[in-house]
Amino acid sequence: MATREINARTSLSQAIQSATATQNYSRPLAIVTTLFFMWGFLTCLNDILIPHLKSIFDLSYSRVMLIQFAFFSAYFLFSVPWSKVVNTIGYKTTMVVGLVTMAVGAFLFLPAASAVSFPLFLIALLVLAAGITGLQVSANPYVDLLGKPETASSRLDLTQAFNSLGTTIAPKIGGLLILSGAPLAIDQLQQLTPEALHLYRVQQASSIKMPYTVIGVALLLLAVLIGVSKLPKIEAANTVSGQKANDSIWKHRNLLLGALGIFAYVGAEVSIGSFLVNYFGLPEIAGFSAKTAAGYVSFYWGGAMIGRFLGAPLLQRIKPGYLLALCAIAAGALVTASMLLSGHVAMWTILAVGFFNSIMFPTIFSLGEAELGPLSGTGSGLLTMAIVGGAVLPVMQGAIADRVGLHHAFVLPVICYLYILFYALQGSKPNSERYANV
Repeated sequence: MATREINARTSLSQAIQSATATQNYSRPLAIVTTLFFMWGFLTCLNDILIPHLKSIFDLSYSRVMLIQFAFFSAYFLFSVPWSKVVNTIGYKTTMVVGLVTMAVGAFLFLPAASAVSFPLFLIALLVLAAGITGLQVSANPYVDLLGKPETASSRLDLTQAFNSLGTTIAPKIGGLLILSGAPLAIDQLQQLTPEALHLYRVQQASSIKMPYTVIGVALLLLAVLIGVSKLPKIEAANTVSGQKANDSIWKHRNLLLGALGIFAYVGAEVSIGSFLVNYFGLPEIAGFSAKTAAGYVSFYWGGAMIGRFLGAPLLQRIKPGYLLALCAIAAGALVTASMLLSGHVAMWTILAVGFFNSIMFPTIFSLGEAELGPLSGTGSGLLTMAIVGGAVLPVMQGAIADRVGLHHAFVLPVICYLYILFYALQGSKPNSERYANV
C-alpha cells in the first residue's frame, strides 16, 4: 500500500513537471505583465502628487509624506484579507476585483479635487492602493508559480521590469499634466485673502481630475480584458499530498526575514523617490523647478527598468543571493556619496541608485517564497504586507528632513541597504539549507 502510494505521488510529480516543461506560458505571462505596468505607473504618480499637494496645502515634509503613508499602509491593512480572497476565488478573479477597486480609488480623486480636501485625497489613495494590494498578492505568486521553480526569480524580475517601465513614464506624464502650472511661493500664498487662496487651490487641484479619470476608465477596461482572458488555473492553497500538514509560515526563517527585507527595500526606494523633486530643487543640488525636476525623476525609475531587463538573464547565471548582495552594497554606497557631495554630481549619484534597486524586490520575494509549497499564498500575503515599509520610512525620513535638512536625511535608506545585504548573504537561506550546513 505504501509503495503504491509513493509510486502514485512520483507519477503525479513527473506529470506536473512534464506539463510545466511543455506548456507555453508566454501569452498569459504577457497579459499579467500589463498589471505590473499599471500599478507601477500609479505608484510613481505619488512622486508627482507630493510636491503638487505640498505647494497647494503648504505642508511640511513630514506631513506631505502622509500621501505615501496612506498609500502604502493599504498593504499592511489589506494583504492578509486579500490572501484569503485569493485562496477562496483564485488568482484570476482576485486580479479582476483588484482592478475594479483601483478604478473606484481613481474616480475618488474627482470629488477630492473639487472639494480641495487633503483628507479626501488620502482616502482616495488608500482605496486605490487597496486595489493594487490585491494585484500584488495575486499576480506576484501567480508569476512565481507560472513555470519552473528554478527560473522564478528571473521570471518575476522580467515582469517587474515592465512595472519599472510604468514608473519611468509616470513622472514625465505626471509632470506635464499635473505640474503644468507654476505654484506660488509660500510668502505669496500668505498674502492671499481666504477667498483668493481657496480659488487658487481649486485651480491647482483641478489639474488632477483629467489624468485620474482616464486612469479609472483604463483600469475598468483592463479588468474586462483579464476577465475574458483564458489564464492557466493554478491552485492557490490546496494541500499537496506528501506535504507536512502541520507546517506554518512562522517556521520558515527565509520568509520572515524576507518580509523585513521587503519592508526595508520598499521603504528605501519610496523614501528616495518621494523626495527627488524637492531634493533637485535645493540650491546646493540643482535648483530646478518642480516641473523640470519631475522629468529627472524618470531617470531614477528608468534605471530600475534597465536593471531589471539586464537582471533577468543574470539571475539565471548568478545565484540570486550574491547578485542581491552586490546591488545592496552599490546602492548604499551611492546614497552615502550623494549625502557627502553636492551639485549635479550628488544629483546623478542618487539617480543611479535606481539601477541597483532593480532586482531587489523580485529577488527578495522569490527567496522568501522558497520551499513554502502550499503555504505560498499565505507567504505572499505576508511579503506583500511588508510593503508597508513604503508608508513608514518616508514619514520617518520626512521628520529627519524637517530637522536636519533634506540633503542629509537619506541616512535611513543606507541602513535599509545594510539589512538587505545581511539578508542576501545569510537571512535568505531556507531552513533545509541552514540545517544542511550545520
